[in-house]
Amino acid sequence: MLGLLIVYSASFAVGLQTFNDANYFVARQAIWAVIGVGLLLTLMRIDYRWLRSISPLLMLAAIVLLVAVLVPGFGIERGGAHRWIALGPLPPLQPSEFAKLALIIYVSAWLAGKGTTHIQSFAMGFVPFVTMVGLVAGLVLLEPDTGTAAVLVLTTVTLFFIAGASLTHLGALVGIGGVAAMMLILTSGYRADRILAFLGAEDDPGGVGFHTLQLLIALGSGGIGGLGLGASRQKFFYVPSSHTDGVFAIVGEELGFIGALGVIVLFAVLVYRGFRVIVRARDDFGALLATGIVCWIAYQALINVGGITRAIPMTGIPMPFLSYGGSALAALLAAVGILLSISRRADAEPAVERKDGLSRRPQPAGRRGAR
Repeated sequence: MLGLLIVYSASFAVGLQTFNDANYFVARQAIWAVIGVGLLLTLMRIDYRWLRSISPLLMLAAIVLLVAVLVPGFGIERGGAHRWIALGPLPPLQPSEFAKLALIIYVSAWLAGKGTTHIQSFAMGFVPFVTMVGLVAGLVLLEPDTGTAAVLVLTTVTLFFIAGASLTHLGALVGIGGVAAMMLILTSGYRADRILAFLGAEDDPGGVGFHTLQLLIALGSGGIGGLGLGASRQKFFYVPSSHTDGVFAIVGEELGFIGALGVIVLFAVLVYRGFRVIVRARDDFGALLATGIVCWIAYQALINVGGITRAIPMTGIPMPFLSYGGSALAALLAAVGILLSISRRADAEPAVERKDGLSRRPQPAGRRGAR
């Protein structure tokens, strides 16, 4: 609900100028919110283990859609990026957002079916993992969408680590990632500009440093209590993408330090509750799947806040649940539905011994209710 309010506040000026409709963005966000809530309620009631059997189909569908956005005449190009597919009267679909969830499901199912020996094997563990993740991340980079690719890699590498991967293989993944990041920066002007803006935005305040400095001005001008909901000044074409990547800066300007901290606390509570689900999950697939979903949300929120506060270079990653982006909102709500499904079945069924040594022990009804 806070996301819809913030999207409207941050976008009505852009919507009025570009489309002569102050409600243009929030109306589309609301449509996807309804779709997302429908997915949440449906997946919450379905046994999450069913996803394990269809994970290859989900992965295949995600790859096909990621390829489709790159096909001229089929994918929609905006600002030099090919990330969307037209859906008739509905707002365009961004396949990379659903590819995150599909990849998490597929990798969780694959890791749950492997023993620690196979996961730590170079041929049976490391090579297949790098191939799977590299294929999806590579297609996302071709759009191009570096931020989404980074979240994909971070989340899946975390799953690989949790499942018992060799430290040598994890070190190799870090090395490969570092080399790949350096090559991407050196071969793309806009990525290099973001590094320059991070290191010295004040040296070019009207050029590469403009975005970074305007975000900091918006975030800081809210003070402790904020200017008031809807009263942002920076959203009037000072902060680029104020309703997408920069929405947290508008939160800080309108709701102040208290409001920004409140949003971070909400994410912290969500992540904490997610880790409770992980610990209570009755099987390896459920535990890995919950881990992937929680890490996806946490990494994306941390990277967005880090970029806006200039703790790290800007990556263009939207804030989960708060930024404008219908596909992202629907995919996140679907993921939360799966998380709820894992949680609902943690107490409803007997324990199953897990590879990590943890098992979910049934408790008397009195203790379960008290907890």
